[in-house]
Amino acid sequence: MNIFITGATGYIGSRVARILRGAGHAVWGMTRNPEKANILAQYEINPVIADMNNPASYLPVAKKCQVLIHTAKDPEHDTAELDKKTVQTLITASGIDDDKKMLIYTSGVWVYGNTQGKIVDEKSQQKPISMVSWRPQVEAMVLQSQDIDGIVLRPGCVYGKEGGMTGFWFQGAAPDNDFQVVGDGSNHWAMVHVDDLAKAYLAAVERNPRGEIFNITDGERPTVKEMVQNVARANGYQGDINFSSLKEAKKEMGDFAEALAIDQIVDNRKAHRLLHWTPQHKGFIDQIAFYSMAWKAFHRVEEKTLMTY
Repeated sequence: MNIFITGATGYIGSRVARILRGAGHAVWGMTRNPEKANILAQYEINPVIADMNNPASYLPVAKKCQVLIHTAKDPEHDTAELDKKTVQTLITASGIDDDKKMLIYTSGVWVYGNTQGKIVDEKSQQKPISMVSWRPQVEAMVLQSQDIDGIVLRPGCVYGKEGGMTGFWFQGAAPDNDFQVVGDGSNHWAMVHVDDLAKAYLAAVERNPRGEIFNITDGERPTVKEMVQNVARANGYQGDINFSSLKEAKKEMGDFAEALAIDQIVDNRKAHRLLHWTPQHKGFIDQIAFYSMAWKAFHRVEEKTLMTY
């Protein structure tokens, strides 16, 4: 199939684009940065230099593809409004005379809010944290449109390789740092490795479970305290881990602190059942030394690159 993906050089989008191409699909990957176009070409992905703020810059390519995947984020602009604008543009890519296109939208488990130790699934009530309060509305645009076959993926906190929120822990556990963690550590994060997440997109493309929502998480349930203690151990950190209250953290970090202190247990059985998707990485703690090594290696390369300019 011909597939168009926004954010094709981003943390999630780059893995999705590569796994789709590896499965034999023709992939057009969107990036704002002309310098990154060559990276896409190296992986046999057709570069589309475009900007979400300018729908005309990518809509002609989207119209030529059967599958549209939205993974991009643009922190320099209003995330909510730009997300709505991009989804509406992708919906309009389906012409009157065309077969319905498939649109896969990247949401996230934060739409459930704090589950307070209870297990939630795709039918559970949404109580989104402030940072993503707009997301249920965009999900509804995707699922209720009569013009496309909409699918929503709700990944957990993504980890692995160079990115993810666990990077705060790897950085904090450096020998000379003050390791700070928001919350008391008794909370749980619903998590997923970035490579397993990419495979979920591939499964959704090839099975086309139109109109469905899927939680994409690894199903493991360690507490944040257990995870950060293992990070400290893997990094040889000898100091204290300082747990701060959400109230104090919000003074410095704003609404993002709520995401760090969230407590969630998220069921992933629907993805197993309908997508035949099974995560291969059995939790963050299982191979934490590898994740720490990779994160540091990626960021050392970034620092070295910055020093050369």
